[in-house]
Amino acid sequence: MKNIRAGVVGVGHMGQYHAVVYSELIDTNNILLADVDAERVSPLAKRYGVPFYTDYRELFGKIDIASIAVPTTMHFAVAKEFLENGIHVLLEKPVARSMEEAETLFALADKKGLTLHIGHVERFNGAVQELKKIVDTPYFIECRRLGPFAARVQDDGVVLDLMIHDIDMVLNLVDSKVMEINAMGSSIRSDKEDLANVQIYFENGCIANILASRMTQNKIRSLAITQKDSYIFLDYTDQDIHVHRCASSEHLLTKDELKYKQESFVERIFVHKENPLKSEIKHFIDCATNGASRKVSVDKELASLDVALQVRKLIGFE
Repeated sequence: MKNIRAGVVGVGHMGQYHAVVYSELIDTNNILLADVDAERVSPLAKRYGVPFYTDYRELFGKIDIASIAVPTTMHFAVAKEFLENGIHVLLEKPVARSMEEAETLFALADKKGLTLHIGHVERFNGAVQELKKIVDTPYFIECRRLGPFAARVQDDGVVLDLMIHDIDMVLNLVDSKVMEINAMGSSIRSDKEDLANVQIYFENGCIANILASRMTQNKIRSLAITQKDSYIFLDYTDQDIHVHRCASSEHLLTKDELKYKQESFVERIFVHKENPLKSEIKHFIDCATNGASRKVSVDKELASLDVALQVRKLIGFE
């Protein structure tokens, strides 16, 4: 892993995290940075003692893999050039602004024999890895991804910026076809949707409710799953899972009062907590250099984007 040559294109909020992780995984002599803003990339390059460029095309022929964290509107054009130049790509979500662009990129990667990995980092959350071992046949899923408004996020609305993580998670937990999508959303601080609520109905009867907001002053990242014999609650931030089993309730009515009592066995799942982005980049490198299998199929990658785009259309923010 130390000998692989890596580049980070776009060193804004997410790109800087990618640069930090690469500096921990490979020799910094093999890391290059690129960003159109020299004043932004220069301090980061100096910190790690690596070269930088203001034109990403300068990286062609000098790297084997690239993390691309540019604005979504540039995803297709930039990723396409890297793939055409034989470079494996980790592209931050969403993969593109249309299904046609996304399909084109995956087809190009397949033709070139390259890895195109999409940055759905929650897939690599330690709690999610444990979750897959205990989720069987969910019939209700509730996702909440809330937080304060961030001025830096100007390219995407809340659906492609935040909700797509939960859409991706739900589609990978429910082994059934999407039958119906209902959605509402509103613009509050920007010209894009800042708040969105979605209900997804599946062929097998499962219902998912997904709420995403960038207008909430408390940051919340949670997933709750109801299945036949258990209620599972996951906190993404703390990488924590609690499983409630064997719930029972009873009441006692007397002449003077009515008392309720509820009991359940609560199991806390041990989670190996590692930086999810670090786990994601390790997997990307393994796929690119050792031919490791993808964690999620291309069809499911496309399905997550397709549902997200449908949601934006339903709430009037195409």
